[in-house]
Amino acid sequence: MKNTLVLFAHPYLEHSKSNLELINFYVRHQHYNFRDLYEEFPDFHIPAFRERKSLSKYERLIIHFPLIFFGIPPLLKLWIDEVFDLNWQKESEENPLENIEATILVTTNGKEEEFSHDGKFGFTVEEFISGLIVVLKQNGIIIREIVKIFNVDQLNKKEIITHKHHFQAILKE
Repeated sequence: MKNTLVLFAHPYLEHSKSNLELINFYVRHQHYNFRDLYEEFPDFHIPAFRERKSLSKYERLIIHFPLIFFGIPPLLKLWIDEVFDLNWQKESEENPLENIEATILVTTNGKEEEFSHDGKFGFTVEEFISGLIVVLKQNGIIIREIVKIFNVDQLNKKEIITHKHHFQAILKE
């Protein structure tokens, strides 16, 4: 199993029963490091050097967050801006993030058909999170999968279990 870091960012977690249930899955598995950015950095102060140093120790990164106002949560955006500052990578040095694998898990209360060019919002989920995708690729991180969970707060137990099985398969790779 790959050494994995799960970055979770949800500013309104107490209002999302399904996300609470989904992250309970992570707590029961010990072969990765789970970090809740809103718990860890409530003051929005991110020690970028420490974060960069620890990030290079992982083979895989899972970024789990809800779509908030058609983008990524503010603390996750700040974390990305601080940690993935391209100035910390010198051209003559080896990129410590090269070939780290990433999976992006996005949850939304919207319906799948709403996230298309012909849908209510006129854009896909990938387009709403394109900044994150570009930053990962610019840092040499390989995006293996973007998992989208629609209607997240309307999920029943069976659907939550199905998503947990998918997460488990990702973590076992």
